Amino acid sequence: MITATIERVEKNTTAAVNEKIRLQTQASIARYAKAGAPAIRRRLRELDREWDIERYLETMAPSITLFGLVMGVAKNRRWLILPVIVQSFFLQHALQGWCPPIPILRRLGVRTMNEIQMEREALRRLQTKR
Repeated sequence: MITATIERVEKNTTAAVNEKIRLQTQASIARYAKAGAPAIRRRLRELDREWDIERYLETMAPSITLFGLVMGVAKNRRWLILPVIVQSFFLQHALQGWCPPIPILRRLGVRTMNEIQMEREALRRLQTKR
């Protein structure tokens, strides 16, 4: 089943992990709301640099694939299975929004672009109220 892009990672993440990320985001918003305008501006700059889960996957997949290719050419052809596995996971993620690294990254608190954007919008609303 192909899931809509904007919600595919969250739909394929356990409710408990999604809730933990949501609560961490809310806590961050509350913390910066109390800290004032300079802190909010600083946090907005941090959010502009925060890597979302897609960027992590887009970096991990080719890095591991290239490693497997180099090892396959330089050491042993058996290493060539690594790029096949990694790219099949990457394809699975593109189509379904899930692949084996997703649960690990989500448990580590890596957010989707949508989740980052929600924090950004909440902080901007706080900024305009001041």
